[in-house]
Amino acid sequence: MLSRRDECRQKFGAVVRYLESKELQAAILTRRANFIWFTAGGLNHVGTGSDLGSSSLLITREKVVCITNTIEEPRVTAEEMADLGIEVRAYPWWDNNEAARIWAAELGDRPAAADAPVAAIGRPLPPLGAEFDALRQQLNEAEIERYRKAGPEVAAALETACRQARPGMTEYELAGRILRELMERGFRSPTALVANEERVRRFRHPLPTKAKITKYGMGVCGAERDGLYVSVSRLFAFGPIDADLLRRHEAVCRVDAALMGATRPGATLGEIFAVCQKVYADAGFPDEWKLHHQGGLTGYQGRENRATPGSSTRVLPNQAYAWNPSIAGTKSEDTILVLPDRTEIISATGQWPMKGYSAGGRTWMRNEILNI
Repeated sequence: MLSRRDECRQKFGAVVRYLESKELQAAILTRRANFIWFTAGGLNHVGTGSDLGSSSLLITREKVVCITNTIEEPRVTAEEMADLGIEVRAYPWWDNNEAARIWAAELGDRPAAADAPVAAIGRPLPPLGAEFDALRQQLNEAEIERYRKAGPEVAAALETACRQARPGMTEYELAGRILRELMERGFRSPTALVANEERVRRFRHPLPTKAKITKYGMGVCGAERDGLYVSVSRLFAFGPIDADLLRRHEAVCRVDAALMGATRPGATLGEIFAVCQKVYADAGFPDEWKLHHQGGLTGYQGRENRATPGSSTRVLPNQAYAWNPSIAGTKSEDTILVLPDRTEIISATGQWPMKGYSAGGRTWMRNEILNI
């Protein structure tokens, strides 16, 4: 297993090769996804609602410097940079002139690109772009191992909370239990959706409300630890499941299995999308895919790239995907690792009722509706 320091050195080499290919001398990383990727889990944010952090990495062909303000410097130095040997430069949080001076001293007039504007630099820089994003989308050995540990824990958190649901509980209450279970396991969750039996039929992104769950419900979470996102959905009921809901759920599980079976290195997202469209149609729900995206490439963002009809983006080995097909009233979602020789579902606990569906030459175990 790579240490954080060794992993960061490996990624430094990848960034330097990128800079050389673009005839650049420096890259600036302020976006949370890039900062946490490069530092193998380092956090540069304060509020979880922003894509941008409060500290930036300046990466040249020779070294890495973290530039931040005096509010963030003590924590960033002690908790994020200490293991990596990265120097931290800090400016008073109120002094824009000093911020500009530090950036000028460290960056100078080097040709550079950035993943977000930095006002203190004083000149516009071109964006790093999609080719840089690709650096973080193929996972190394250490990232794969972290993902394998995170997946079951996220699923366990969601399943534990859903098992606590009771008739009359509000969506807010269940969402609170989901978030508590995730936080206790060390995860941050920018997405926690809950719907009762009425709202799950109407809304694809049901933000929790004071509505009460009386017959059945759905819990959804997208959770992140060490920068890696795991997406999971589960459904539960308080009594017998009616025939129509069961038909819909089995259909959406068939779509999910087909998506997983088609997600192999070399396949395009457009080809995979065509597979799911056919299964939707064969199951009697030809237009449901139009009502919600079907998911796609994940990793250091909830979705790095969503599949769309005709997309030419290819699946690469050592990537993570999260498909989320839905039919009004139900949904199926887990996170998978696509390896060179196999695909693994990483967000399964073995503690939820499951049923097998054949697709792509194998059987995929998909989650049933739990009867509480």
